[in-house]
Amino acid sequence: MITRTTSRSRHRRIAAVLASVVVAAGLTSCTTDEPVTDRPVRPMKVCGRTEPGPAKPPSGAVVVRPGTDDLAELTEQHPAGTTFWLATGVHVLAESEFAQVIPKKGNTYVGAPGAVLDGRKVNRYAFAGKADKVTIQHVTVRNFVAPGNESVVNHNSANHWVIEHNTISDNSGAAMAAGKGQRIRFNCLRDNGQYGINAYQDSGTITDLVVHGNEIAGNNTDDWEAKIAGCGCTGGVKFWAVDGADVTGNWVHHNHGPGLWADTNNNDFVIRDNVISDNEGAAIIYETSYNAVIADNLIRGNNLLDGREFVTDGDPFPSATIYVSESGGEPRIPARTDRLVISGNRFVDNWSGITLWENADRFCNSPHNTSSGHCTLLVDDVEQCRSPAIKREPLRDDCRWKTQRVDIHHNRFEVDTTKIGCEYLCARMAVLANFGTSPSWSPYHGSDIQDAITFKQDNRWHDNVYIGPWRFMAFDTDTLLEPSVWQSAPHRQDRGSVFSLRAEQP
Repeated sequence: MITRTTSRSRHRRIAAVLASVVVAAGLTSCTTDEPVTDRPVRPMKVCGRTEPGPAKPPSGAVVVRPGTDDLAELTEQHPAGTTFWLATGVHVLAESEFAQVIPKKGNTYVGAPGAVLDGRKVNRYAFAGKADKVTIQHVTVRNFVAPGNESVVNHNSANHWVIEHNTISDNSGAAMAAGKGQRIRFNCLRDNGQYGINAYQDSGTITDLVVHGNEIAGNNTDDWEAKIAGCGCTGGVKFWAVDGADVTGNWVHHNHGPGLWADTNNNDFVIRDNVISDNEGAAIIYETSYNAVIADNLIRGNNLLDGREFVTDGDPFPSATIYVSESGGEPRIPARTDRLVISGNRFVDNWSGITLWENADRFCNSPHNTSSGHCTLLVDDVEQCRSPAIKREPLRDDCRWKTQRVDIHHNRFEVDTTKIGCEYLCARMAVLANFGTSPSWSPYHGSDIQDAITFKQDNRWHDNVYIGPWRFMAFDTDTLLEPSVWQSAPHRQDRGSVFSLRAEQP
């Protein structure tokens, strides 16, 4: 959950204004080794086009007939490793809120064309339990009513599930949870009450997670920020303590909140070749986490609602399309990179660009750490980060999640402010922190963190292309810098970058 100096909920009063804003942009992709090209790419449309399952039961499969057979009972009756084929039609469970399918190890559930498992707004969960290596394919799962922060499919975050070619929509809570080694491929995760995916386990770390080729759209229909202001519990996908994730080839769009949100001690992420568009909040938030590559994505029409809300409220903070909050590269934590690389992406008509932020008052054991009870991956015990020990090295450094070693290069940033309905305080990049004041025993009082993130932590922009009236913030929110000042001492950012108010006409 993000903290700056305050948290905020969204105001529906902005929606009517944004409804008139049309974001018109071409779809292109890009590379990480050279400036962005115009190679066409299309979003991965899955909803309404999910691959149908087998019209006949696979050899040896248990046939499940709608209106006659109870899938939960059949699962209980058959041994581990059984394949169940759901015939065409609407399947339901018993009329109890806790009626659910509890798979056994190695079970497979595959749907015929038109197979639906319907919770009828009665059942909380569709598939639950801790069994390993479960596969669910070609099934529509709808109308389940999981509570907030709970999930309909793989409710207990069991490991090594394969969930592919399904439509999971119109449920409360999250469409699915994730466990270690999970494969989430080619699903339509649409219009669920909270998240499309909630990658979270009660204990331990999720490793080796693959999220590929899904359409993740229109989630957070229950508007959780309105229910719990500042909860940080909304969007398309939420990742928590995931070590090793490949998020590739997805279309993440029109979510009521952020698109992709990695929150607290995530590491070793590759977010590549996605189309992330028209989300009300940031396209990507990478928060109190480490070591990632965000590359070759098309990022279009995001954070218009959030950006305009900041302006309406008179808040000068640079609402970001990619928001890096207390996160960066850390060589001491093993990963495929020891930096946070943002490269080869094309940004089109988003409210703003990239904000690198560090809250001077947020650190392990601080009351301002909203990931309460959690410490950095460099410190074993929260209790170590106390005064006076925290005032000395190595704890003074290691008790902080630091925005450091962020390398932003070979991206293309395009904005037409008339298309996004912006008059001011949009089209910004930023690297900044607040003036440290709290708690009283904090060793980070004053401007130390502002100075560190801006000048000392190896955060750099270079070799990018800018089209539109881009301006820059550094150190704090007091000043907007023109490109020439941003490129000059003491900032020396965006060496080798190109700036133009308008795109060249062919």
